Amino acid sequence: MEAVTLGPPGTYSHRAARAVVDEVSFVESVTGIVEAVADGEVERGVIPVENSIEGSVTESMDALVEYEVAVVKEVVTPVRHALLAQGEEFSVVASHSQALAQCRDYLEEHYPDARLEAVASTARGVEEARKDPSVAGIGHPDNASGRSPEGSRTGSDAPGDGLVVLAEDIQDRSSNATRFFVVAPLSERSDAGGKSTVIVYPNADYSGLLLEILEAFADRDINLTRIESRPSGNRLGDYLFHVDFAAGLYEERTKAALADLDAIAKNGWVRRLGSYDTKHVV
Repeated sequence: MEAVTLGPPGTYSHRAARAVVDEVSFVESVTGIVEAVADGEVERGVIPVENSIEGSVTESMDALVEYEVAVVKEVVTPVRHALLAQGEEFSVVASHSQALAQCRDYLEEHYPDARLEAVASTARGVEEARKDPSVAGIGHPDNASGRSPEGSRTGSDAPGDGLVVLAEDIQDRSSNATRFFVVAPLSERSDAGGKSTVIVYPNADYSGLLLEILEAFADRDINLTRIESRPSGNRLGDYLFHVDFAAGLYEERTKAALADLDAIAKNGWVRRLGSYDTKHVV
């Protein structure tokens, strides 16, 4: 089975994808991943959805609204950021915007004069560092050797193209971890699993609306593991809600809770993305 995820090889998304499939191909946007799955071009997509430091990945949340796909697995992987460069002298730190934010304190303390440049992925920043001695990248320490998780080269094939690991574990918190969703065609949605995700668009605005959504779960003793609002894009002040909870869609209590949500969102919709289990990757 093949999955598409954020490239180039060596990204944390690549590590997460390798934990669930054997073949991985790459694009440079989350939206492109979800669109490819929805259009039936690939069997699986692996997208980052939440980081323990920086919170939700908004592009992923919005893509799950724009395209109809199923969530079939959650992958959680620790994030170990290292500073990689050709040498001690550099003026730019290039990495994914999330990685730059996750290492903000370290960079401000040790490299306050360095210019921070957001690029498509951590691996892309490492590639830039490999080409340009004035650039440092942020990535997993293994990326310094120019090898991806399965041992293939991620940069030039020339000997000696490895980078120097100037510092390891530079993330602001040692507990840094990222959640990924494995998305599949809608036809593969499952009701079985320890967790589930739904998106609720009430298409309404009145006092107590959010409380009613919360009570649908609280009244059935269903633990919400995440709830977050996003603008609907239809009009200012109009929101939809992404909800993760610790129960399967097959459970009677879940069915009852979702029946309440359907009633609350009678002028909108409730999208059931599916139930899934969690895989932890070291």
